[in-house]
Amino acid sequence: MHPGRSESFIDKLEETVIAAILGIMTLVTFANVVARYVFNSNLLWALELTVFLFAWLALLGACYAVKKGAHLGVDAIIDIVSPPVRRVLGLISITVCIAFAFLLLKGAWDYWANFANLPQTTGRWFPTGFEESFRPKGWYEVNDIPHPGFLAWMEDVFNDGDEYEKLPRLIPYMILPFTMALLLFRFVMAGVAIWQGKSDRIVASHEVEVELAEVREQRGEG
Repeated sequence: MHPGRSESFIDKLEETVIAAILGIMTLVTFANVVARYVFNSNLLWALELTVFLFAWLALLGACYAVKKGAHLGVDAIIDIVSPPVRRVLGLISITVCIAFAFLLLKGAWDYWANFANLPQTTGRWFPTGFEESFRPKGWYEVNDIPHPGFLAWMEDVFNDGDEYEKLPRLIPYMILPFTMALLLFRFVMAGVAIWQGKSDRIVASHEVEVELAEVREQRGEG
């Protein structure tokens, strides 16, 4: 597959998932309000589900903001230096971001892995391998969200055949390694753009404000 098409597919998938999460959160919250004030009932799992979905939304949104260059930053220095120096500063910044995202990915995997009956990595900072012995935690469940029937196959894979009453934690927590890997990918792509001279920074700059002002002026003239 062509790299551009692959990136476009990931972009569309990311945007679709973010939109779907927003829609589901709205529907669940609305349904819970109706159940509470119209039928004097309550969806016990609604709050926990919206909390998990909000966490998913925040993590995916952080990755999406890297792609759009929408993270806030201070560009007072890079705006006064020459383009070559600006490029060097951009490469230094993106290197730090890539290292940070890599550490987050390791931590996210180590936190989630045992919930999926998988080994954590060894090594304090840099992964040197996988632990040989560990305590599987695939039996851990969330507090309120019921386990859907179409995921019954997970009981044999992760819970030694025992029935789940609630959703296993490995499902909502899997967003951690997934989004950290996506964040690392986004930073790498931003670094490639800086290296190729297509960009000189990874944050929004005052140039955006200037462009918006120009658009407003053009619309006013029209």
